[in-house]
Amino acid sequence: MKTIVVVHNIRSLYNVGSILRTAEGFGVQKVIFSGYTPCADNPTYLPHIKEKIKESIHKTALGAEEMVKTEYTSSVRSAIEELKKDKYRIIGLENNLSDRRLKKLNSPELQSALGRAATFGNKTVLLLGEEVSGIPEDLHDLVDVFLEIPMKGRKESFNVSVATGIALYKLLCEEN
Repeated sequence: MKTIVVVHNIRSLYNVGSILRTAEGFGVQKVIFSGYTPCADNPTYLPHIKEKIKESIHKTALGAEEMVKTEYTSSVRSAIEELKKDKYRIIGLENNLSDRRLKKLNSPELQSALGRAATFGNKTVLLLGEEVSGIPEDLHDLVDVFLEIPMKGRKESFNVSVATGIALYKLLCEEN
């Protein structure tokens, strides 16, 4: 399965590095950065800023930042629209969402959907949103299905980099 991760409005350099390391470990084809996500690919940054960002990301990516193809887009909407034209299915990772397209990662309905290639095809995009407020509402119309990781403890969500690892494992590795 071809998989792309879109990292939109993630503030933490350490989360970005961890997401890159996780993406490399799962064989993700590309990571696209957008919004205010710090990345060395952003053409608006001065060279010394790019270098500081690379150094900080390296602390958690540990070299994966050099192994995974990355790019920056100034328009996440346009990037996602292009991916949809190329037959990618857009999966939004979210929590506490009342959207009817929300599926729990451990639900039989999702297990069934993931088990059928016709449902998602062989090309998927995992869309990540801001650490606290999630995927902006103005992007919800582009999402084919939202996934939520059920919480068993008292916290309402996982760290975005941890949640990315759980979702990628579910989508790419677990037998469906």
